[in-house]
Amino acid sequence: MQLEPLVGPAEGLSVDEMRRYSRHLIIPDVGMLGQRRLKEAKVLCVGAGGLGSPTLMYLAAAGVGTLGIVEFDTVDESNLQRQIIHGQSDIGRSKAESARESVLEINPYVTVDIHEVRLNSSNVMDLFAQYDLIIDGADNFATRYLVNDACVLLNKPYVWGSIYRFDGQASVFWAKHGPCYRCLYPEPPPPGMVPSCAEGGVLGVLCSSIGSIQVTEAIKLITGIGQTLLGRLMVYDALDMDYRQVRIHKDVDCVICGPNATMTELIDYDAFCGVISDSAADAARDSTISVRDLKHMIDERAVGDRDFILIDVREPVEWEIVQIPGAVLIPKGEFLNGSALEKLSTDRQIILYCKVGGRSAEALAVVKGAGFTDAIHVGGGINAWVSQIEPHKPNY
Repeated sequence: MQLEPLVGPAEGLSVDEMRRYSRHLIIPDVGMLGQRRLKEAKVLCVGAGGLGSPTLMYLAAAGVGTLGIVEFDTVDESNLQRQIIHGQSDIGRSKAESARESVLEINPYVTVDIHEVRLNSSNVMDLFAQYDLIIDGADNFATRYLVNDACVLLNKPYVWGSIYRFDGQASVFWAKHGPCYRCLYPEPPPPGMVPSCAEGGVLGVLCSSIGSIQVTEAIKLITGIGQTLLGRLMVYDALDMDYRQVRIHKDVDCVICGPNATMTELIDYDAFCGVISDSAADAARDSTISVRDLKHMIDERAVGDRDFILIDVREPVEWEIVQIPGAVLIPKGEFLNGSALEKLSTDRQIILYCKVGGRSAEALAVVKGAGFTDAIHVGGGINAWVSQIEPHKPNY
């Protein structure tokens, strides 16, 4: 859908800016007027990670006048496979600071404002109100719903993207003119049903594929050119190199943008989306041990003072990277479909672990429900084990 330009034009461009943006200026659809609109625009990017990296870099190169970055995390070595705005020397640094330096190296005419906060219901409204357009590069459902609801309440357009393994999605949401994110996904998936990129992985270059689409949509919204993805979901399969579109219609029953909307303020999004299911939370309560507790139990087992079975519920590809000594692999899916239960011994205590603790808690609920009442799981998973017990081993 083609819309009116989102912002008015800046007063003018300097000679240096005209040299820099000359390849835009000679495009009839952009021209001097469009470039002045880009200069005037204020765009906030939620996250400086996989999607935020190419998004910020191309927004800067395009000449968007003010860029905001919401990011509270630090750069980890595992980020560098896809988060191209950061480099080796940035490991351990603030992602927001690292991203700002990269943006200014690309284009010193851009103003960069960083917000090193965890986006939540208490700060999102004041933050979003400062910008014309929001680009959502979040990697979790709680933040996606938070961004959507804040944008609806503030009447802000936003460009959304999502990535997982070889699959990507992108769209534009603006309740004033079309559907919002809740029209597409009224409810989040059940906790534990959709793995995160940290659990399932992502092809690094996919971030740039989807991020570049997000920037293209942002430029069209700012300048008022072309047909945006408002009302359309773009679905990309990188493995088959297939792009397809799905039409999205405004949901008349949408709780926040429908004609009879019942939602007039922000909610607790962590509770709304859930990290783990209620059954997993119940199972893990009073049945969670630390990695140091596990190390003590392994030492006791080595001298014959204790017996148990240690089960890794991750996927085989994760198992190949790193394991805890003495563990056996039974992926979480086998617990959920029940096939793992016949492999369990009734005369030994069961200890479960995964990468960080979420999947093992879900498996623990199944195991306890099957009558293994003394079963426990390891809080923090193998990430905590490598950090605290065997730091020479790889983390991921």
